[in-house]
Amino acid sequence: MSGTYLGMPSFPRAAAEAARDSTLRGNLRHATHTIRDKRAKAVAELADWPRLRAAAAAIKDRTLRHLDHYLVQVEAAVTAAGGTVHWAADAAEANRIVTALVRATGETEVLKVKSMTTQEIGLNEALGHAGITACETDLAELIVQLGEDRPSHILVPAIHRNRAEIRDIFRARMADWGRPAPDGLTDRPAELAEAARLHLREKFLRAKVAISGANFMVAETGTLVVVESEGNGRMCLTLPETLISVVGIEKVVPTWRDLGVFLQLLPRSATAERMNPYTSMWTGTGTGTGVGAGTGTGPGTGARAGTVAGARTRAGDGDGPRTFHLVLLDNGRTDTLADTVGRQALRCIRCSACLNVCPVYERAGGHAYGSPYPGPIGAILTPQLRGTDSELDASLPFASSLCGACYEVCPVAIDIPEVLVHLRERVAEGGAVTRGGRKVVIRPARGHAAERAAMRAARWTLDHPAALRTAQRVACRTRRLHPRRLPGPGRAWTDTRALPEVPAESFRDWWARTRGQGRPG
Repeated sequence: MSGTYLGMPSFPRAAAEAARDSTLRGNLRHATHTIRDKRAKAVAELADWPRLRAAAAAIKDRTLRHLDHYLVQVEAAVTAAGGTVHWAADAAEANRIVTALVRATGETEVLKVKSMTTQEIGLNEALGHAGITACETDLAELIVQLGEDRPSHILVPAIHRNRAEIRDIFRARMADWGRPAPDGLTDRPAELAEAARLHLREKFLRAKVAISGANFMVAETGTLVVVESEGNGRMCLTLPETLISVVGIEKVVPTWRDLGVFLQLLPRSATAERMNPYTSMWTGTGTGTGVGAGTGTGPGTGARAGTVAGARTRAGDGDGPRTFHLVLLDNGRTDTLADTVGRQALRCIRCSACLNVCPVYERAGGHAYGSPYPGPIGAILTPQLRGTDSELDASLPFASSLCGACYEVCPVAIDIPEVLVHLRERVAEGGAVTRGGRKVVIRPARGHAAERAAMRAARWTLDHPAALRTAQRVACRTRRLHPRRLPGPGRAWTDTRALPEVPAESFRDWWARTRGQGRPG
């Protein structure tokens, strides 16, 4: 993944600092509670939600088992429709490919429709080093870019900003990137959205190159799908002459019928809508054989008024980009696929439902995770894509209370707590993993020696009943001498928790005394 976040502290230190920011916590609490309450109502409308969820998980699992087959099918279909497919093993290769493609057009400015994959590889920074300016067009991503900030949420990247902060950012920075903010701009949402629309409209009309991600790729036709709420995606995907899409290899679904399952799950889980205002689909180039289909339902930063557009053949009217490139990105995904427990993280459809119910995310915010993927899904995805070599990445599997709320709301049934525990074992114990397609043995992360020693002692004690009985009796008889706080490494645990009181006798002794069955066994 990208080096953008290198040098960040481990999660506990970053989270402790974030938790002291009362404004941030207020913004997060209000936003996450609002989103999750709306989502719960939208999901409750579907009586077959559990079956849709199970179907989505099954489709994803089947696709991942045969991923090589479906990726070859995608390549063949995209090529037949006039597109060009590139394969990128890692972030560096993907950045080289995209930079070369943009340079070949002679352009020095590109538009982007929100893509977490390009954030993952640090594409904006790579383009900047090559003298190419990448302009974000999603409203929240624009706020983040203008504020020289980082995204903190999958769905709402600027969730940590309030309206007054956004107004100040627009006033101070919009002119540096193009059309300045209107005079007298206030923090009214309508005015802020209009300022962004005017700023972006000029860019849409002159752009020659756009870069996108994709929510899904349909293998049987090579069709790419982007769902969004503002219309900026529609503008980026249709107006420029060259379109470059950078997509993780796990985004493929086999058929249109499979896609229908996810188009029911994603909007309700992400934005609590029955259907996304804009669903854009494209196959190949504007001069090839393909379809463009979509919906539009209102004003946004891109199209001021949406219209409903039915499926149409591009060969006749030549709509859409003349040149289309698809960059298929691995960047640790096949290594993740090799892990039979951790691979379920690749089911993720980036809905952000897990963030909105997570008590840890609500208090720490997204920046503490040091990754474009924050929250519970980031805590299991990032350490698999990047490895656990750094202090930050080794700390992420512990960034959870294991309450299980994330699993309950996940529309593709990723058992995030199970993967968290699995990765915690990897961090503390080390062992065999796949890196770069090879099996390697990693050493335990630093700072877990006391934990390993305690677990070994516990295992030995539980394997020897006599030793367990002796330990229990000693603990009971010395309970008045027990400290309220643990010393050494255990101090961090008892800083926020009370040690449970030891009972006067063990359960075994109580059972023998009250049931009269003789000696406790």
